[in-house]
Formats: sequence, structure tokens, C-alpha cells
Amino acid sequence: MDIDNRQNASSPLSHREGQGVSILYEDNHVVIVAKRAGDIVQGDKTGDVPLSDTVKAYIKERYHKPGEVFLGVVHRLDRPVSGLVLFVRTSKALTRLSEMFRTRQVKKTYWAIVANQPPQPEGTLTHWLTRNPKNNTARAYDREVPGSKQAILDYRVIARSDRYWLLEVDLHTGRHHQIRCQLAKMGCPIKGDLKYGAPRSNPDGGISLHARHIRFEHPVSHQEIDITAPVPDDKLWQAFNTATPTPTTS
Repeated sequence: MDIDNRQNASSPLSHREGQGVSILYEDNHVVIVAKRAGDIVQGDKTGDVPLSDTVKAYIKERYHKPGEVFLGVVHRLDRPVSGLVLFVRTSKALTRLSEMFRTRQVKKTYWAIVANQPPQPEGTLTHWLTRNPKNNTARAYDREVPGSKQAILDYRVIARSDRYWLLEVDLHTGRHHQIRCQLAKMGCPIKGDLKYGAPRSNPDGGISLHARHIRFEHPVSHQEIDITAPVPDDKLWQAFNTATPTPTTS
């Protein structure tokens, strides 16, 4: 069942704020939230409160859960990236969705704002990426090198302004910093992404990369879940959003 057809019915779909988190969809097995740039998905050495803990607190309060709340993490977004994050509320959903992510059955679409015009209005980028854990970056090569992994993505220009281009990106592989690294290799670093060649940071410290859309088969009900995340509350994002139709996946 298409999510859009359920919005006006009694259903698990929910667009609301709770416990400091924006809930885009929830049911007994999964919950999808809108991550802000700067939020971390899971705890790290910074000690900052992760999004997973905030979602747990929301579930505990909303459903009056006693004791520890179970919440599984099946994918992550880099800290400076905004957009959709999917969590699971049951071990059954965790096992099945982890496998679906591993086998690329979950379709994700990203939006990226770049300041340089891409060489072509659309195309496929194929590189081999290596990872440097010391400075938490990736490097793209045109051919395979020792320790590298192949990275493939499709991009297309879907809007432009006087100074920026909005790209829609679909991943064929899921590598560390893949979109950030490959677009930079093409000569189009993402706006605000100092690690990959952007000349200046964004005011909020994030980068202009947004996990815009997700589609997958529900791990228990087998219904199609199709969710689009609102863009950040930023003049440039809002201008692009007004001029651009809701993304679709094939």
C-alpha cells in the first residue's frame, strides 16, 4: 500500500515532533525520523547525545514503555548530513532489514547542492575508493588500487540557481563518504563540505547533502513504504524544493 494513500486514514503514519525528534513514519516495527545536520546517529567519542537515544526516549514516553527500549540501527548518515534515518523497534525487523540493506533492496535517493556545474547534466560515476581512518576521509581513484573498493552512483541535475546546482543521486554501492568523495572527484564538492574541497563551511556547520527519499518493502507486513523527507529550513534548500517535484524512484 502506498504511504500517500494512507495519510488521511487511521494508520501508523505520523508527521509530528516528539521529544526533540521529527517523526516521519512509525509502526510497531520501524520508525523513520528526519535527522538534522549535526546530529549523530549513534554515540561516539564526543559524548554528544545520539539520535538513537532521543528516539528511544520518544518511544518510551509515547508508549509508556517500562525498562529499556529496544531500538536497532540498520544504517547511518554522516554527522553533517541531513535527512531520513530508519530505525527498527523489533529484533525481527532488525534481522530482515539488515539483510535488505546488505543486498541493496532498500532504495535511497539523495539531494546534493554543489557550486560547480557538473560536466554533464546526468551520468554514472565509477571510482575505486580507499579510506583513511586517521582523518576520516575517502579518496577516489579512476582505477583499482590496493585496498580500494569500487563505488558507483548515478546523478542528474534537477534544478539550478544563479550560483548552485541541485543534484539527485542514486547509489549502486554504499561506501564510506561515497557521495561526498565521488562528487568532489568530478569537480563538484558539496556545498559546505570542507573535507572534500568546498571553499567555505555552511553557517550551521553541516553540508548540503540530504537523504531525501527512501522506499522499501516492510519487513513484516510486506507493504511498500515510501517516504520523502522535508528539506532543511534554509533559504537555498527551500528555493530548490519549491522549484523541484517530489523525487521518484524506479
